[in-house]
Amino acid sequence: MDSADTIPEQVWDGIDQVASTPWLFWLVLGFVGIVGTLVSLYILLYFFAPVPRPPKQSEKQFITVTSNGQISSPQPLPCWYDNHVALKEMARKKLIPQEESFQVTDAEVFMTLVVPAFNEEKRLNGMLEEAVEYLEEQYGHHGTPSKSSSNGSLQASGRQGDPHRGWEIILVSDGSTDKTVNVALNFARTHQLNKPPPTYKGPWGASTRPTNIQPGTIRVVQLEENRGKGGAVTHGMRHARGTYVVFADADGASKFSDLGKLVIACEKAKDKHGRAVGVGSRAHMVGTEAVVKRSALRNLLMRGFHLGIWLLTTPRTAKIRDTQAGFKLFSRNSLSYIIPYMHSEGWIFDVEMLMLAESAYIPMVEVPIGWKEVAGSKLNVIKDSIGMAIGLALLRVAWGIGIYRRD
Repeated sequence: MDSADTIPEQVWDGIDQVASTPWLFWLVLGFVGIVGTLVSLYILLYFFAPVPRPPKQSEKQFITVTSNGQISSPQPLPCWYDNHVALKEMARKKLIPQEESFQVTDAEVFMTLVVPAFNEEKRLNGMLEEAVEYLEEQYGHHGTPSKSSSNGSLQASGRQGDPHRGWEIILVSDGSTDKTVNVALNFARTHQLNKPPPTYKGPWGASTRPTNIQPGTIRVVQLEENRGKGGAVTHGMRHARGTYVVFADADGASKFSDLGKLVIACEKAKDKHGRAVGVGSRAHMVGTEAVVKRSALRNLLMRGFHLGIWLLTTPRTAKIRDTQAGFKLFSRNSLSYIIPYMHSEGWIFDVEMLMLAESAYIPMVEVPIGWKEVAGSKLNVIKDSIGMAIGLALLRVAWGIGIYRRD
């Protein structure tokens, strides 16, 4: 029996009908299907692409340790971002030129360090010890007024703003449920009152010199709910008072004394608007013991992620060999071109920052830094690598098709 005889007559009728349908019909049908699919994807992305939540009122305040060792009542955080929003609204109403809307309020200290911290009670002391030793040595007032001060005694004590001297640490507790906040405040208290203060051993070795700090130099901000590392960093940077703003991980894995390299590189790279971004990089460490000792799976996933960066990001960002080291420096004038337009609050936020800097034609310079593995990482290699890959794809598509935009 011929096998064709086993096929129902209705099937043959359907095939004949398809064959007799004009090809133009199928072309239009295919086009409509593609457009419908793209529109559906756009709608899905529009409603489900990450959108950062606005800060709560308590999150726009900080606590610190006063000169008598007491914890202060919550105080309002200075916020250049709020001023930027007002300027953007004025530009929208044609009250000021568009370029003036990117002006930032004047700096009050030279360096702001933003530290995102989620349940970091065990690793925080060592990191802070290494940070304050370097910050005070390099940027402290040391009791000497600078020429830019209008009041020598106030400036020398750190109580008057000076964009050329002084520093602050903004520690953003990202919904921590342990004693992270208490550890930070106790560190500030002992380093203000004790002479000499205690010294804690950090990842890069024991401190060689006890460091006393001025009251109020360590400010603690408490987010009511965990937002993710990117959300905590962005929140802290909105309230930075520094001429330069650096963020660093609470584990102290990056060698903090390499901050000077970033400052020098940014000073050389700044454009006529005073904008520059310094990217701390571990790319020079490929093949060293610190990388080789990682698991084969982690190294494989990281290589895959770097390939995704190269394929999905914009040209200058794709050329940066290490986008994920938690040690990046921003000149104050670059902040208003980057921070107001951030959407990513997870691990992938670094890439969005760099892409925004690139889109605003801000000079970016990659600088080799010291780095070492520190026990206690909260990174889940497989889960977070998959999440970063998905986040990167969403980020690129959302910016590419206009769901995310500057204005």
